[in-house]
Amino acid sequence: MTKAKSKKQQMAAGAALSAKRGERPESSLKGASREMVSSMDESQLEDMAKTRRKDKPERAGGKD
Repeated sequence: MTKAKSKKQQMAAGAALSAKRGERPESSLKGASREMVSSMDESQLEDMAKTRRKDKPERAGGKD
């Protein structure tokens, strides 16, 4: 199971999953979500997107 390390990563995975399913255009993606859609399969994105945000930092390795 792939878990998100931060809130930003979880949100990017959700956006990538939405594009992978055809619910939004890939051209609307930026940065990490654009890379995720091509490098991860749907089940990996789903696992990362459903990670609970509670107790996660805003950014991985960040100070917030």
